[in-house]
Amino acid sequence: QVQLVESGGGLVQAGGPLRLSCAASGRTFSNDVMGWFRQAPGKEREFVAAIRWSDGRTYYADSVKGRFTISRDNAKNTEYLQMNSLKPEDTAVYYCAARLSISIIFTSPRQYDYWGQGTQVTVSS
Repeated sequence: QVQLVESGGGLVQAGGPLRLSCAASGRTFSNDVMGWFRQAPGKEREFVAAIRWSDGRTYYADSVKGRFTISRDNAKNTEYLQMNSLKPEDTAVYYCAARLSISIIFTSPRQYDYWGQGTQVTVSS
């Protein structure tokens, strides 16, 4: 059973940085994809970024491209989301997710098998 645990959320001023971590257990990732999604109050869960574990290929939502960076540490079985130049509209609960045994990067949350509990990110103006 795969378990994902996020950390690193909090309150930050607009323009500031924040780094999220997602530690995975129960599986050593190889031919898998891990991603980050977010959900603001009253809105649907939306794709933020994803990384293909085997070769580190990444994909970003247009809204975060150039500001957010997704990465992974194979040895720690952990993925990260470095968020820079944060905006109030980035405020949301951020979730990490895993899609196993496939190398295609999906942007729909329905394509992901496992989810973390979420971590709140609040950006003040």
